[in-house]
Amino acid sequence: MSVLAEAPEAIAAATAAQPAARLALAAAASAPSHAYLLAGPPGSGKRAAARALAAELLAEGAPDPQEARRRALADPSPHPDLAWIRPPGTQHLVEEVRERVIALAAFRPFEGERRVFVIEAADAMAEESQNALLKTLEEPAPFAHLILISAEPEALLETVRSRCRAVRFARLAPEAVEARVRDLLAGRGQEVAPPEELRAVARLADGDPERAVFLLLAEGRALREAAEACVLAAAAGAPTGTARRAIVEASDAAGERAAAELRALAESAAEREAGDEREARRRSREAEEGAKRSGRRARTESLDLALGLIAALLRDLAAIGEHAPELALNADRVERLVEAGEIDPRRARRAAELVMDTRRRLRVNVGEELALEALLFRLEYLLAA
Repeated sequence: MSVLAEAPEAIAAATAAQPAARLALAAAASAPSHAYLLAGPPGSGKRAAARALAAELLAEGAPDPQEARRRALADPSPHPDLAWIRPPGTQHLVEEVRERVIALAAFRPFEGERRVFVIEAADAMAEESQNALLKTLEEPAPFAHLILISAEPEALLETVRSRCRAVRFARLAPEAVEARVRDLLAGRGQEVAPPEELRAVARLADGDPERAVFLLLAEGRALREAAEACVLAAAAGAPTGTARRAIVEASDAAGERAAAELRALAESAAEREAGDEREARRRSREAEEGAKRSGRRARTESLDLALGLIAALLRDLAAIGEHAPELALNADRVERLVEAGEIDPRRARRAAELVMDTRRRLRVNVGEELALEALLFRLEYLLAA
């Protein structure tokens, strides 16, 4: 029997579309190392795989292995030997890494033979946090296991990466995304989208099933409509202000929602934890700062998604101009794009390059609304010439 076939059930399910990762994690479950780095693009299944690996590690030596697995697989997990750390905003708090990972990694397990510490979005740790974690990675207690999850492992210090066993996750193919979206929608009791729309969002999601699901929701569909309106207006030499405002308003709403969700989580945690007044004020300040960071990040991510959708539409205009509409990513909107008239493929490709350049600039804190407005003026000049 192959190692792939022998992979524990939860690991096999979490890595169904990732055979190389399944092989590595099956080996990790039987002969674990002290630290792992699960690296790959968003939506590739790293989080589910980390939870499955944690469940297998905690089941070893537990009084009731199956019950230990069940609790470890729950999200959030009630297992006392599993610590799962998520950044409250754009960055992990140094204090949380110290208190919930570094300090606790020295204490023996409550139940079985192991403790597991998972750091989600590990690349969001500041250099101070990463340096503080080094000693734990270099000299771990024999019962402590760390799992770092990262979509951008190059943002981690080399000294951190070199002390972890890397498990690589590949970007999911559109067909795998489509299948995963069907499962997600069925699990949530939602109707599956029409075939052409489902095919389109699977292509547009860049390997991320959750993003594909978002594009099928009312908010995602509205963002697609606004992106299409921007491109068609620019191609016709018409004003793009209305569509641009729709994108900005959708991004503002995404930011406000993310900030509100984090504030609600912080308030809930504060109600559960009794502490002195000074500590309560400190945590309240941290929670508010985290909410603001989370809101800014969600707003920028929404703008980035809108720009990605605009770039995809421009790519499709280039394909149509080359008389290859079957290559369009927006498979459900080809007719509407054809009706826009034939666009010089070279101009469409150049316009897409301008969009990608604006996406890169968003990462260095440029004025987002001004950048979007300037971009649309340039697209109009290129496409309507």
